[in-house]
Amino acid sequence: MRSSVNSPIILDIEASGFGANSYPIEVGVAMDNDTRFCRLIRPQTDWQHWSEEAQGLHGISRSMLLEKGAPVQQVCIELNQLLYGRTAYSDGWVVDSPWLSRLYESAGMRMAFELSQLDLILNERQMDNWHETKSRILSQTKAKRHRASHDAAIILQTYLATRNL
Repeated sequence: MRSSVNSPIILDIEASGFGANSYPIEVGVAMDNDTRFCRLIRPQTDWQHWSEEAQGLHGISRSMLLEKGAPVQQVCIELNQLLYGRTAYSDGWVVDSPWLSRLYESAGMRMAFELSQLDLILNERQMDNWHETKSRILSQTKAKRHRASHDAAIILQTYLATRNL
């Protein structure tokens, strides 16, 4: 279940907060062929934790999720279809992995793909240049939003730029 590390699939999740009771509210994917996937996630009835600080960061309100969010089952089906048998990478695996697990557990489904740590496919030169390169790419980006698919695309661009140094 490995994807090509020449141009990895990047997955990013926005959440309701920063603590153990937080839950996924948006998932974004950036793929090697410039394909992006992004879904707002309608909270489950038992998902109550909400952080105003997190909302200020990503700009997604709970009312927006209730109005425009997709059901957890739909999001899981779409992710499984998009990523079937492949590996997606996260630069925030330590938080993204539990949020993704919570999403699939709530849907009563199994992931048909793997989520792995981005660090595992970075070489030393990429790690040394990561923060500077990402800062440069962010400063060149016109969109200033902190959302899942945008963040995933920035991470993918950073990976490709540092690989080509």
